[in-house]
Amino acid sequence: MTHPPAGTATGQGLATADLHRVVDAVWRMESAKLIAALTRVAGDVGLAEELAQDALVAALERWPETGVPTKPGAWLMATAKHRAIDTFRRAERLERKTALLGRELTEAEEPDWAAALDEVVEDDLLRLVFISCHPVLSREARVALTLRLLGGLSTDEIARAFLVAESTVAQRIVRAKRTLTAARVPFEVPTGAEFTARLGSVLEVIYLVFNEGYSATSGQEWVRPALCQEAMRLGRILAELTPAESEVHGLVALMQIQASRLRARVGPSGEPVLLADQDRGRWDRVLIGRGLAALDRAERAGGALGPYALQAAIAACHARATTVEDTDWARIAALYEALAELTPSPVVELNRAVAVSRAYGPAAGLALVDVLTDVPALQGYHLLPTVRGDLLEQLGRRDEARAEFERAASLTRNERERTLLLDRAEACGRQLGA
Repeated sequence: MTHPPAGTATGQGLATADLHRVVDAVWRMESAKLIAALTRVAGDVGLAEELAQDALVAALERWPETGVPTKPGAWLMATAKHRAIDTFRRAERLERKTALLGRELTEAEEPDWAAALDEVVEDDLLRLVFISCHPVLSREARVALTLRLLGGLSTDEIARAFLVAESTVAQRIVRAKRTLTAARVPFEVPTGAEFTARLGSVLEVIYLVFNEGYSATSGQEWVRPALCQEAMRLGRILAELTPAESEVHGLVALMQIQASRLRARVGPSGEPVLLADQDRGRWDRVLIGRGLAALDRAERAGGALGPYALQAAIAACHARATTVEDTDWARIAALYEALAELTPSPVVELNRAVAVSRAYGPAAGLALVDVLTDVPALQGYHLLPTVRGDLLEQLGRRDEARAEFERAASLTRNERERTLLLDRAEACGRQLGA
């Protein structure tokens, strides 16, 4: 198979739909680098995105005639640079004209915009990660802006992924850019304690995206693999940019091990399949291997494991077990206890109760769950009655279990999960009547 010489174009005659798919794929891969480089020079993430979008429009106009360049990313970068230089020069001329009118013109050479844009700064992408996930923004705004700037997703795609109105996502993104500008957030990688604090925000955003894909909070689909893929991609980028950060590798490990179960989590008709009922032969061993390798990197980074690495260690216990019965539930319970000490949370306690029930019996788990029934933060959390119903069913208290499953069904916003819970409630009723 021969390849065209460098600098020539390929793809003449591509159908419009095919061309758009190519452009879309290139944009997903290259847009973050474009926006990062442009933000460094422009100092304005909103303007940087506009300039990058201009390059995308130019590609849609030119490539149908010239074909797709052999290095489409480089073409987009070059085009974006030309647009940026023109924009900066116009702004410079306007400033000088304004100064001249005010008789305050001083001699000044035009900055070398081309050189500034050509400067190789390895931290550009990392800077963009930190500005997209800045704590000055709301959690929802951070998620939307991260997917837009780093994932290259359109407003419509983000809206469909999270089942919210496109106008809502658009407003979040616009407000996020304005907030960053108004707060004069510098385009830089923080240092010291601020780096650690900001890194936590970055990891939170990536994991929020992953969790929405792994277990959708609402809608008709139980899982949304595309969101999981996007979160893992962002995580791997961050791991390459911060190789010494244990928690980054811990998060990558956690996501990859969890994602290895995606195919087994859904039945033929899209219905949820719980962990105990999954065909472990359908688990993705390649992803498990990658996840375990990332966990090893997190452990070798030194120091105590953080929350994401601890959760990855828990996921690894499941991944290494050939059956539910072979799972080291005692170790999982101990890991959850360590996680609870590090980040106290009623949700962590609920998960620990499940592990305790597996290791030491349903009665021991139920005792821990009953302590959580009055915790305000869990009152609307559907997994609390779900877990309690499961333990009650194991103990033969099916009437109580049925009530818990029905309550859980009334709390979840995911239709697939609601159906599963109502089926379990009905099964408890049938067993009572048997």
